[in-house]
Amino acid sequence: MRIDIVSVIPEILKGPFSNSIIKRAINKKIIEIYLHDLRKYGLGKRKKVDDYPYGGGSGMVIRIEPVYRCFHKLFSERNYDEKIFMTPDGNIFSQKYAYEFSCKKNIIILCGRYKGIDQRIRENLISKEISIGPYVLSGGELAAAVVVEAVTRLLPGVLNNPDSMITDTFQIGSIPPPPLYTRPLIYKGLSVPRILLSGHHQKIKDWFYKKSILKKKI
Repeated sequence: MRIDIVSVIPEILKGPFSNSIIKRAINKKIIEIYLHDLRKYGLGKRKKVDDYPYGGGSGMVIRIEPVYRCFHKLFSERNYDEKIFMTPDGNIFSQKYAYEFSCKKNIIILCGRYKGIDQRIRENLISKEISIGPYVLSGGELAAAVVVEAVTRLLPGVLNNPDSMITDTFQIGSIPPPPLYTRPLIYKGLSVPRILLSGHHQKIKDWFYKKSILKKKI
């Protein structure tokens, strides 16, 4: 799988992609991640990528020309299954989207910045608008990192223990995970529920399910 990420400040993403699961997936050649600096496609000597909005208002807006140039250079090299724009007013990212994107071969992600991007980009170059929540960040880079990690861990061969993925939070329908415990058995008077030590698999399974349902209702 290949993911291309277009950003005004791509350096923000170097840290998240140089560690843990994503780094392992890259080293195993399961996924390829390429960062593209939008300023390389900017206008004039200063490589300008933004301008004031028509109609007035505060803030700056990313112009269509740099994005168009960058996208069409990439489009000339390969076909993209999804062209994603990270924006607070997009569809809320979920495990369903993570599964959907993990089945694609090539994805391009545009990270917003400043006040936003020219609407013509959204209408003509983007296939999906995605948000990680109804709040505003300075840019879409960290949101893109969230999407990439959620997608990467679903790719075959990434996790050392694939069975762990099956029981992940939100992996099984919409039921939240049960409370989890590990050693020590007792710490400062706080003990692990006895049912988990019973060895009775069906009773433990029922207990987990009941606790998950209770969490869902809260």
